Amino acid sequence: MKITKKNGMVCLFDDEKVVKSILRASKDTDGEPISRKMAEALADEVFTRLTARHEIITTADTRACVYALLRERGFPKTAESYQNFKK
Repeated sequence: MKITKKNGMVCLFDDEKVVKSILRASKDTDGEPISRKMAEALADEVFTRLTARHEIITTADTRACVYALLRERGFPKTAESYQNFKK
């Protein structure tokens, strides 16, 4: 899957970036630890959801998807932390 960055550059989706950002957001919270395995599963779900849309994906779409998924899976503090540092 290709993704369009804020600067207009198009590159391949890198799920490792999603994993790292989830782990970093989790680390910044108190009481919501997320394991690497869980972060990888969440990143896989983000990829699945975004590819199902069959349209050009942007970094904003990815951020919104990660945020929504974290909240859905019971990680509201991590979702807020993620949203705050991904602006």
